[in-house]
Order: sequence, then structure tokens, then C-alpha cells
Amino acid sequence: MNTYTRRVSQVVMVGDVGIGGDNPIRVQSMTNTDTADVKSTVKQIRELFEAGSELVRITVNTKQAAATVSEIKKALIDQDIDVPLIGDFHYNGHILLRDFPECAKTLDKYRINPGNVGAGKNRDPHFQQIIEVAIKNNKPVRIGVNWGSIDQQLLTRLMDENAKRQSPQDSHTVLLDAVVESVLESAQQAEKLGFAHNKIVVSAKLSSVSDVVTVNRVLASRCDYPLHIGLTEAGMGLQGIVAITAALTCLLSEGIGDTIRASLTPAPDEDRTTEVYICQHVLQSLGIRNFMLSVAACPGCGRTTSTFFMAMAEEITTYIAKQMPQWKERYPGVEDLNIAVMGCVVNGPGESKHADIGISLPGTGEDPKAPIFVDGRLMKTLSGPTLVQDFIEILENYIPAMTWKKLIKKDGCK
Repeated sequence: MNTYTRRVSQVVMVGDVGIGGDNPIRVQSMTNTDTADVKSTVKQIRELFEAGSELVRITVNTKQAAATVSEIKKALIDQDIDVPLIGDFHYNGHILLRDFPECAKTLDKYRINPGNVGAGKNRDPHFQQIIEVAIKNNKPVRIGVNWGSIDQQLLTRLMDENAKRQSPQDSHTVLLDAVVESVLESAQQAEKLGFAHNKIVVSAKLSSVSDVVTVNRVLASRCDYPLHIGLTEAGMGLQGIVAITAALTCLLSEGIGDTIRASLTPAPDEDRTTEVYICQHVLQSLGIRNFMLSVAACPGCGRTTSTFFMAMAEEITTYIAKQMPQWKERYPGVEDLNIAVMGCVVNGPGESKHADIGISLPGTGEDPKAPIFVDGRLMKTLSGPTLVQDFIEILENYIPAMTWKKLIKKDGCK
């Protein structure tokens, strides 16, 4: 039984994409190209968009980057890529947004960090300048705090207050409190400057799973701003994927989070879209949103001693992944289907019957004979060297008919 309950939050519009409220949890990503390199940046945004990213953030750190934002947006529109662009500003955001009004107008949202908009006496004026530009251009703002950019004045104040207590808290707890207070005080300051409540998204992204869960639980209990959640500086490869998944799962399962990103450190030349797919898999695994056909495949054991099962599972899974973009376009609801690719008689028939369509091998020695179950019933048994291709052909014929049936059932038509 799915017991997931969504936290109630404000709705913030980023371009035509709604964040919060009853809107789906949005998948976000960020480019790692030099934004001033228009061609490379547009190419990567297209890749992220086609992978399913619903919001894309770009770095705006130099005059050259700010000057190219409108050119990037135009190139995307020319390619029919309609994805909101978020400008990531640090240190000099107040200058770039002021000096490049076309950049400020073109971006769909600004991302700022209250800890590095300015130091000392410059902090509030710089923050105010950014908020005034956002008001002028009717743009939402994400106020996000990370470990490395906590407002040092605020942290010092909280540390001093803590030291005066009869029972002081440990410094790490005060540090987490500073993250929360930095987010909320900055959001409240923006509103005092005349910024609309429903234009604010907040985030607190840390590198420790337990810390990011702790601070976001507190934020969720203390405000109704939409929350962008994720684990920053998660690392590379398996370590990063596991840490990101753990953090997102803890929060999403409690109904916390309105947009998500997997901040995975990519290997050199690795496809940036991996971070999009991680988010999609997490949401789908939790039963929150479906993005692709669900393929159940057993891990194999001593009963699947040949490589035939592994090769079959890989070929079918790869084929499905390649076909999904056009299937989703042609057959609405295809992402809700379940497929089973099983290796032996222990769980194979049961899983295949439970899926919409399934194939099951006999096991030991893997004599290539495989019963095919469709809608819980044995359809036929395949054998011979074309077994996998024959199953794919059955799948290709099944999907149009089954998605149509599901659509009729969903709409209550007869």
C-alpha cells in the first residue's frame, strides 16, 4: 500500500512549470558547461531536457555568461525546447542582474545564496538589489544555503547566543540551526522588501545524508515555501548514487520536497543526464511518479548458471530504454506498464503473471524455452535462437493495445 502523503506548500510558477501544491515533484538538473559557450550549453540543455529534466539551471558567473543568456534561450526556442532556465548567481549576482537587464528578463528564476551575496555591510544592499530586480521582472527566486556558504554573521550570532545558555548545544547542532535560520530570515527579509510570498523557493543542501534530512524536516515544519531538496557534493559513482538516493528517499517518503536534483559528480566526459535518470528512478521506485516502463528482473543465482538469462535481460532492458521516448509520445500511459524478465521457475512464473507482460526461463542450464504471460495468463512458450526477438515483437504488439485499455479504464469509458 502506498502511504505517501504530500506536504502542503505554496505554488510557485517558474515559467509555465508549477512547483509545490498539487503539482508533481519536479526533476531539476544543472549544466556543467561554460555558459559563455552557447553551442555547448544549448547542446547540454537539450540533452537534459530530452532526458526529462523539467527545470535546468545554468551558471551565470561572468559578464560573458550573462551576455549570452538571451542567445541561449533563443536557440532553445528555435529547437522547440521549452524548459525553464534558472540562473545560478553567487558573489556578483547583484551586478550581473543590474548590468545585463536582458539576462534578468530572460531567465525564469534566480538562484541566490544569502551567505555569499555580500559580506558585512554589503550583504543587505546586495541582497536588496537582487530582490528588486526579481520584483521588476516578476521572477521567482530560490534562496538556497549550502555548507560552504553559511551567513557568517548569522552563525557568529547564534554561536554567541548558544555560549550564553546554561546548557549550550554542541557546535554542530548550532551550525544546522544556522542553516535553517539563514534560509528563513532571508526569505522573510525578501518579503519585507515587497517580494511576493508565492515567488520564493527555499533549499538547504548539505553533504551529509543525516544533516540534510534533519534541516529539511525543520524547514518543512516551519514554512510553506516549496522546498528544493538534494544532497550537495554527494561524490562520484556508486557512492554518490547511494547517498543521493538515501537522502531523497528519506525526505520524499515523508512528503517533503517539491523539486529534486541529484548532484552527482560525473566522471570525465560522462553523460550529464545521469543525474536526471537518478531522480526519475527514485520517484518511480517510491511510487510517486512514473517515467518509464517498470522492468522487474531477478538477480540470478545458482539456478541461472549460463549467461543466457543475463544477456536476455540486458537486451530487453536496453531495447525498452531506447524505445521509451517514442513510446511515451505515441502511447500515453506506457510508463505505467510493468514487465518481468525472470530467470528460473522459483519466482519467474509468479512475477510474470503479476506483471502486465512477462517472460520466464526454466533455470538450470537455461534450455531456452520461455513461457510468456500476458495479463496474468500464459500466452505461449517461446524457444529457439530468436526467442528474445520474438518476445520483443510480442511486446511491440502488446504496448499499443494495453495502453489503450488502460486509458479507457482510467477515463471510465466503456
